[in-house]
Amino acid sequence: MRKKGFYKLVEIMAKLRSKNGCPWDRVQTHRTLLPYLLEEAYEVLDAIEAKDDLKLKEELGDLLLQIVFHSKIAKEKKRFDIEEVIENLICKLKVRHPHVFKKKRKLTPKEVVDNWEHIKKVTKNQAVLSGIPDKLPALLKAYRVQEKVSRFGFDWQKTDDIFEKIKEEICEFEKAYKKKRKKTSEEELGDIFFSLVNLSRHLKINPEFVLRKTVKKFVKRFSYIEKELSKKGKDLKKTSLAEMDKLWEEAKKIQRIHRT
Repeated sequence: MRKKGFYKLVEIMAKLRSKNGCPWDRVQTHRTLLPYLLEEAYEVLDAIEAKDDLKLKEELGDLLLQIVFHSKIAKEKKRFDIEEVIENLICKLKVRHPHVFKKKRKLTPKEVVDNWEHIKKVTKNQAVLSGIPDKLPALLKAYRVQEKVSRFGFDWQKTDDIFEKIKEEICEFEKAYKKKRKKTSEEELGDIFFSLVNLSRHLKINPEFVLRKTVKKFVKRFSYIEKELSKKGKDLKKTSLAEMDKLWEEAKKIQRIHRT
């Protein structure tokens, strides 16, 4: 039944792309679908963060649709189809898990990941960092770059050393800023972000997720300020910073109460 369900989805996509199908679906290309692919991936992320299983089930379905959609477009151009996508994935999983499918070995999660990187390097004969998508958000990309090179020993040995590096980068940024060197300031600010990502990785904290949480927290607090001012019939633009700060502190207290 499960298998039939998947192939029913493939058939529906073929129908939508057919001559008598949906006008919108028929004109889509790999490029026009890119925004939807990204959007669906982030909606999956939101559902996971919200711990909402019903939403996650729905969003995973939407993401799967994108994969089937792209595969159908490729099939029409006689490049590959969904079967080849699946077969390629099966082959990759078997090659990258020799400890499961060949010689049985007990490995730690870290050893498994290290093996993946070495196997990819040998089988694909490519540079360590070549597989990282160029379009990844900068914060996530920095994390993945550092994560990959660390598996080959290029990493900080002590977390305390990263704290010192961050202080050093902040000092260098401050000097460049005071001397009004814009390009140097930008470079040094980037180094600060990169060092902070390094620290978060060593602490086993995903910087993309924690920053998303902080942004969400900020949005909630600022929304509280807007609502309270609106209740009082006040214009946000004409409100003093002192009054907004007072409301900001109120919002913080309310959030603390809800957490307890």
